[in-house]
Amino acid sequence: MCSAYSVGGDDANLPSTPVTTGVQIITYSRLLIQGKASPQPFCLPKPEDVATICYTSGTTGTPKGAVLSHGNLIANVAGSSLNIKFYPSDVYISYLPLAHIYERVNQIAALHCGVAIGFYQGDNLKLMDDLAALRPTIFASVPRLYNRIYTAITNAVKESGGLKEKLFHTAYNAKRQAILKGKNPSPVWDKLVFNKIKARLGGRVRLMSSGASPLSADVMEFLRICFGGEVLEGYGMTETSCIISAMDIGDRSIGHVGSPTASCEVKLVDVPEMNYTSDDQPYPRGEICVRGPIIFQGYYKDEVQTKEVIDEDGWLHTGDIGLWLPGGRLKIIDRKKNIFKLAQGEYIAPEKIENVYAKCKFIAQCFIYGDSFNSSLVGIVAVEPEVMKAWAASEGIQCEDLRQLCADPRARAAVLADMDSVGKEAQLRGFEFAKAVRLVAEPFTVDNGLLTPTFKVKRQQAKTYFAKEISDMYAELREAEAPRSKL
Repeated sequence: MCSAYSVGGDDANLPSTPVTTGVQIITYSRLLIQGKASPQPFCLPKPEDVATICYTSGTTGTPKGAVLSHGNLIANVAGSSLNIKFYPSDVYISYLPLAHIYERVNQIAALHCGVAIGFYQGDNLKLMDDLAALRPTIFASVPRLYNRIYTAITNAVKESGGLKEKLFHTAYNAKRQAILKGKNPSPVWDKLVFNKIKARLGGRVRLMSSGASPLSADVMEFLRICFGGEVLEGYGMTETSCIISAMDIGDRSIGHVGSPTASCEVKLVDVPEMNYTSDDQPYPRGEICVRGPIIFQGYYKDEVQTKEVIDEDGWLHTGDIGLWLPGGRLKIIDRKKNIFKLAQGEYIAPEKIENVYAKCKFIAQCFIYGDSFNSSLVGIVAVEPEVMKAWAASEGIQCEDLRQLCADPRARAAVLADMDSVGKEAQLRGFEFAKAVRLVAEPFTVDNGLLTPTFKVKRQQAKTYFAKEISDMYAELREAEAPRSKL
């Protein structure tokens, strides 16, 4: 018999469940009474005991339950703690979902070090208010939010214009040059410009970390200059109990995810079908494989898929493609699984392109799609409402609501032009540019089935959800290409 617990209420009003389900629902207060009536001795867990079953994000398929032991989690936290230090004086804000292994491990490390943990209200739109109230010293987040912070600040600077905009760029460049030369920037720039920006996160953040997906190099640099302190990027996955590698404190280089932690070993395995080998020059490349005490026990009730990712020698095959940089630094450059091929044969890594487009001022979220039947990419963009409305006002476009504005061809053209500009700056290859776009007013969420609990796009669901929009875009592109083919 399995029990489910309800907080509040009374036994008389609880829903009943059929006996065949094997589930009994009782109130939490009744559970406490039962516990007091039957005290049990505390039983210390063994390292091999299961601590949790943490589900993978399910980005491209059904989520899988990764069985993690107490030993797995402690090994991961212990390995990363040799580099990243938490202190009892620190304050950590928890807003990432606990379904996310990144947040689980952050909390274990915080609790071990006596860090105070403040929990947000549960509304992402009020997160900035929570940051101002709590004033954390440690802020762990994902590129999606960092990109939005970057966009909000850069847009505010542009709108300020005149002397304020000039002062910001002078301060930014002066601080950037000092950091590149390994010197301490003049504190005058913080007093004049950056302390106001730091206040957006409460004003006390000393350590910012990024995980879950790649953070672009220019956003990383921007955060380091504007917020000061340490801004570190790491790499990990649910199956490795979280962290595989992380930047070292004081490392000023950008564009990598640091070196492997002390609790695992990492090797790169040749992927000849994608032309990645250990003999590649100037840097060896291949699929990232990990081994050590952080490797999970297997997928819950799924031996077949467990054997697909863990080989006979205990190496976990991540599906990510990496290269070794000097100093043992690891750089993620591709994805073995989440790729598709266009009609002319080019391989596309959509997450890489989405991360580039995430810096567009109009874009809150983006889904890039392509397949082997078509020669170009198309995109679905969930827009930033305020930016979109401000643009419409500046163009003299009057619309009753955001949905009507999203359907306006002029709005699509403006967003696509901004995407092209950002793509050129990031040096996307020609076939990596989206050739058509559809704008939507509703964001991608967990509730509408388009996001995983770790804020990643569910690709198969998004493809189905936006099937008509995708079909219409390709039809338009074919019509536009038809006259050219006749010439």
